[in-house]
Amino acid sequence: MGRSLKPFFDPASVAIVGASERLTSSGGAVLRNMQIGGYRGQLIPVNPKADTVLGLPAKRSLRELTPPADLVVVVVAPPAIVDVVREGAESGHKNFLILPGGFAEAGEEGQQRDRALRALAEAHGLTIAGPNCAGIINLLDKQNACAPTFLRDLPKGGGVAFLSQSGAIAEELIEKSHRLGIPLGAVVSIGNAMHLHVDDYFAQLADDPRCSVVLIYLESVEDPERFRREARALAARKPLVALIGGRTEPGRRASRAHTGGSGWTEAEIERFCGECGMLRVTSLRQLMLAGKGFGRYPNGFGPRVLLLSNSGGPGVLATDAAAAAGLDLAPLPEALAARLKTFLPPEASVANPLDLLADAREERFGRTFEAVMELAAKAYDAVLMIHVVPFMVDAAPVIERLASLSANAPLPLFHSMMGTLEARDAWFERMEQAGVPMFNDVEEMAWTAGALARYPAIRAKLAS
Repeated sequence: MGRSLKPFFDPASVAIVGASERLTSSGGAVLRNMQIGGYRGQLIPVNPKADTVLGLPAKRSLRELTPPADLVVVVVAPPAIVDVVREGAESGHKNFLILPGGFAEAGEEGQQRDRALRALAEAHGLTIAGPNCAGIINLLDKQNACAPTFLRDLPKGGGVAFLSQSGAIAEELIEKSHRLGIPLGAVVSIGNAMHLHVDDYFAQLADDPRCSVVLIYLESVEDPERFRREARALAARKPLVALIGGRTEPGRRASRAHTGGSGWTEAEIERFCGECGMLRVTSLRQLMLAGKGFGRYPNGFGPRVLLLSNSGGPGVLATDAAAAAGLDLAPLPEALAARLKTFLPPEASVANPLDLLADAREERFGRTFEAVMELAAKAYDAVLMIHVVPFMVDAAPVIERLASLSANAPLPLFHSMMGTLEARDAWFERMEQAGVPMFNDVEEMAWTAGALARYPAIRAKLAS
């Protein structure tokens, strides 16, 4: 299209038409989120009835802004939107983010409004994101944040971007990103996509060094050939992970009612994802897990994994899940097995998975970890650790020892903890600070490792 999306991600100035003191209004919520996010550019409330809004000097109309704002966020009632955009266009404003609905999805009156807005945009060379969307959040770099959205929370920030054809799913991913430790930085609610469809954001995110992985929730595609071309270009540089809704007949009916999508069969979805170079997931939970894993290891890693556990049963489940995910539990190198047998109890299982036994404390975990890194770093592509916390062992020293060793580990690491975890948040935070993604579920940990192991082959195929 040739449209620059920089004003939607990194605008130097943002005007909010409909800004309000009332935080339960869309205009109040958007302005407050811009302030909470720490936006450092020029922030201009536009309200014909106010001199100030939330402590900021207000303008009566877009005509009063000189020079025009990089981005105009529109949060007024639908019948007034076309007039607002016309006023903005006539005074030199070019980029509009329209949050309210009431357009193509809203009967004949809405469709007339949609046609009028499109004609206005074409006449003045405007770029419109939305309408009928929840906004855009850019915290890829929290020092240069921009969050014109009425969603109720902001993500933690980081290199993960999410493009969604559902505002509700975007809000759910934000909420879960805090609990799951997903470094979610950019969230784009697509809405009606008057000008900017999901694939229109691909080039922007591919070129942005702050973005390491792109997640998408998709129900419909306007131009499959263009989507395929743009997706392949992105996936050749960064992981592109897709959750596509409407893969069952009831789901297709629901998708048609939601986005107007025609719906795809399971075989069509699988083929399309393969042609696009997208790593496909089939649930929202898997999409989140992929974001967590790729957020730490954006290039993925190979399929050879070592399971390091202190409990037999979870090790068995993790082994099954790893095998199902296409991972290779290669045997221990002879040198490593010999070293481990010098200090592990006779009852320990010196194999893959390793079982250090339930009474393993920081000394046993630490010596095992050091031996693996010294003698098996070339034999494996990642180490998946399983840590069950029995009543007789204080987990805190174990976590401290593993965190200190993990900070400079030569291999990618995942760590899972099971059982009653009275200091879960503190233990998880300590390991995450050391760069180790944390999991509550060994099967989800293994699935995530499998997802990361699939990406190098996708990237190599796209480059060939």
